[in-house]
Amino acid sequence: MHPILPVILSGGSGTRLWPLSREAYPKQFLPLAGEKTMLQATWERVAALAAQAPIVVANEAHRFVVAEQLLQVGVAPQAILLEPVGRNTAPAIAVAALEATATGDDPLLLVLASDHVITDPAAFHTAVLAAAPAGRVFRLDLPP
Repeated sequence: MHPILPVILSGGSGTRLWPLSREAYPKQFLPLAGEKTMLQATWERVAALAAQAPIVVANEAHRFVVAEQLLQVGVAPQAILLEPVGRNTAPAIAVAALEATATGDDPLLLVLASDHVITDPAAFHTAVLAAAPAGRVFRLDLPP
């Protein structure tokens, strides 16, 4: 099996849970479902499956919060890709895929929202590992 590289999407705008969540501090940076923030819980949930540190796509204004919160749970992201303006999920995944393959590697990307609550991590791991071989079916052979 090819190594799994987590891509954590952390580009929220902080408008849905106001007043708890704000533009400068959206919900993924808050401990809404436990002691850890939602971003930290996302990394901890996937860490056992990860072959390497995650790539994180975040709003430019949140770069320091992302780095600090992940360092608090023992991981330094291999890259924090900054969005000067939010362009939604597909462009965020595309830029993460370009970063992941920039060195010629071909990792299997596991794209994760940073604000989801998953109450059964074991079932999540089982599902990811069961789906991983199918992920290789959709691999693109791009010219060098």
